[in-house]
Amino acid sequence: MASLLLRSTSFFFSPLPQSNPINLKTPSQFSSFLHSHSHSHTQYKLSIKLNHHHALLPPLLQSTLSHDHQYPLLLDALSASLRFSPHLASAVHAALLKLQEHPTPHLFTALLLAYLKLNLLPAAHRLFLSLPSPPNVVVYSALISAFSKSNNHHHRHHALLFFLHMVHSDVLPNDYAFVAVLTACIQTQNLQFGQQLHAAIVKTGYLDSAFVANALMGLYGKCGGRYSLVLKLFDDMLQRDIASWNTVISVAVKEFMYDDALSLFREMQATDDLRVDDFTLSTLLAACSRSASVVEGFQVHTHAIKVGWGNNLSVGNALIGFYTKWGTIDDVVDLFEEMNERDVITWTEMVAAYMEFGFVDLAMEVFDEMPERNVVSYNALLSGFCKNGEGLKALDLFSKMVEEGMELTDFSLTSAVNACSLLGDYWVSRQVHGFALKFAFGSNACVEAALLDMYTRSGRMGDARKMFCRWELEEFISVVCTSMICGYARNGQLDEAISLIQQSQSEGKMIMDEVAATSMLGICGTIGCHDMGKQIHCHAVKFGYESNIGVGNAVVSMYFKCGNVDDAIGMFNGMPSTDIVSWNTLISGHLLQRQGDKALEVWSDMQKKGIKPDQVTFVLVISAYRLTSLNLVDDCHRLFNLLRNEYQVEPTCEHYSSFISVLGQWGLLEEAEETIKTMPFEPSASVWRALLDSCRLHKNTIIGNRAAKHILAMEPKDPSTYILISNLYSASARWHLSEMVRKDMKEKGFHKHPAQSWIICQNKIHSFYARDRSHPQEKDIYSGLEILILECLKAGYEPDTSFVLHEVEEYQKKDFLFCHSAKLAATYGILMSKPGKPIRIVKNILLCGDCHTFLKYIDSAANILKRLKTFGT
Repeated sequence: MASLLLRSTSFFFSPLPQSNPINLKTPSQFSSFLHSHSHSHTQYKLSIKLNHHHALLPPLLQSTLSHDHQYPLLLDALSASLRFSPHLASAVHAALLKLQEHPTPHLFTALLLAYLKLNLLPAAHRLFLSLPSPPNVVVYSALISAFSKSNNHHHRHHALLFFLHMVHSDVLPNDYAFVAVLTACIQTQNLQFGQQLHAAIVKTGYLDSAFVANALMGLYGKCGGRYSLVLKLFDDMLQRDIASWNTVISVAVKEFMYDDALSLFREMQATDDLRVDDFTLSTLLAACSRSASVVEGFQVHTHAIKVGWGNNLSVGNALIGFYTKWGTIDDVVDLFEEMNERDVITWTEMVAAYMEFGFVDLAMEVFDEMPERNVVSYNALLSGFCKNGEGLKALDLFSKMVEEGMELTDFSLTSAVNACSLLGDYWVSRQVHGFALKFAFGSNACVEAALLDMYTRSGRMGDARKMFCRWELEEFISVVCTSMICGYARNGQLDEAISLIQQSQSEGKMIMDEVAATSMLGICGTIGCHDMGKQIHCHAVKFGYESNIGVGNAVVSMYFKCGNVDDAIGMFNGMPSTDIVSWNTLISGHLLQRQGDKALEVWSDMQKKGIKPDQVTFVLVISAYRLTSLNLVDDCHRLFNLLRNEYQVEPTCEHYSSFISVLGQWGLLEEAEETIKTMPFEPSASVWRALLDSCRLHKNTIIGNRAAKHILAMEPKDPSTYILISNLYSASARWHLSEMVRKDMKEKGFHKHPAQSWIICQNKIHSFYARDRSHPQEKDIYSGLEILILECLKAGYEPDTSFVLHEVEEYQKKDFLFCHSAKLAATYGILMSKPGKPIRIVKNILLCGDCHTFLKYIDSAANILKRLKTFGT
């Protein structure tokens, strides 16, 4: 039989490169041979030559299996070897089918398990259908597990069908079978089937198994977002292992419950004698990074070193991500250099880190040095270019990806579209749009939303509407709708924005998820639509989105922009977790309300709590010194000088612009100009513009003229500069010069965007310009305004005609002043609102000082509401 075995299969097992034949004389020797070499295929080459001897394999197997006393040993060895050779498995399968006497089911089982091990799922499925006898629970569990882990959606669906087939075949599932099918439910996002399995698990008593309970928690965490149910399952567990803790902590992080994740970690350390693993630490670092829990992040880092996970690859990658957000670039580089092991994720994290800190050239160097790259690496570089305003470099990289046949994802194309938005080149945008359509990305909602955003940012609303109408006819997608609404708001088409919001909500076409809610809240804040913003806030609370930091930040911002300071602060204080954006939003909200002292109180609170500021924070805090009740320029000086040394923040043009505004506000124009001259880099137009605006405030035309020359040299086609110069001359009563500037504007074809105020009544925007008489109720408005002015004058209001920048008589200045757009909007709001209801006015530029004073007296004149109520509605 041994000679027959050697002739029929010609097994050769030899060390490379030399080949020596192996002599096998009995089945037991064959068994030993298989056992001794089944796991050493990396050092030797097993060559199976069947060719013309293939027909001899069936009688060989028949003869071999007749040795009943050696059969179990041979079966065990053959099973081990089959799992390393697809050719051997196929040959044995063909031979089994040709046997005259039906072979034992165990050999079919061994072959089936071998197919699964080799990931030959179609072959395994075919063999399953031809099994001579019903399989047992082990086979079913292996089938379900293998198919559930496949990347093929149909295979994952088959895993569920295998489980149903097992149940209908009266084979009782065990804990492994339940875990396998729960995995399939997670992969297919089939929560309903998973809930039915939950009932079966309770009924059969397998809920006591930590193995099964962990899988159930994974199901509810990854499919339904049922955090409360996951917690209940966890609390009811009789025994927990490290996977139990990791599952509940990861679900908490996924549901933005970062404080809960950290609390669970503390509970884990206190109650269970379990050492953390790399997954635990990586998840906790993600929670700390996203929730601005900087101190806790440092503690997790320390704990990782203490328990011996400091050099772990996954933990190292998570640490790079954490310090990218809350540390310095030196921290990140030190971590990278200390890592003993690096993978493609590590290198990609470094590219993202350098981009985050604005070191584009260093990011490109790291990218070039990467030993291997994947599409995520390229996408990190693409998005980094866009983040740093390098649209041309982003498009160049995208072109290379296309030329080299790189895999492109929707994220890749979205970044390319964003690069087009940065460049503002219409023809390049059209080419990228054509590429998206050609390669079937045009049906991708994320790409389509980015294309819409690209067109709306370049002001091409006609093209954007055409795209949106096509999607609206085919399928109303939330992300596309959100992008269109944002485009309307960005281009000043506020009525269209509100109309589309109402349409999407009334028809139930728009799914208000976290992203949509954040965008809608931003729009409501921009246009001052408080009531609709409050409705979206309620929707977010109802569906549990309020715990999302992004949504929470948007709610705070919306309330501040709509003038509802109390609700804004209440929302911030009630947020389960905050990040640096939350704190920046709180500071900017106080600045919007001209509350500089309160903004500085928030900054002091941040320092006490150890919240690490970012560059935006310092721009806002420096600006706060311009709006304080006392002159705190010295404090502002100290903070500005500490940026580089204490906070490791390199001052940018934005920081200098804010600092120049503070100096200018308090009359230190000469020092402001000298500061600009000594800047370590070339000042931008925004820095000189801050000085020019301060000169207008203090009527200093000498320094103002010098600032204006610098601005016009850098931005000769910017109308706002001419307006500032004209206003400077007007404020200094140099009317002829002001008129010359305006005449120069007209000759060059520049146009000033007129000041506009609006108020929302009954979900409709009512807009007003200065001396506007286009409103259908203009008679009622002007009649009411006359009474309103008289009442305010009685209460102590004194018109400040210095805000009228026209060369006219004093009485005419008052007429101009009384017809400012904000006063008209306020009058209409009082006419149309019930007594006691807040009136919210929004303006496209800063409110002038006189209107600000006037509106204060409206609030104090208690009898005005009743007296004006006699006018039309």
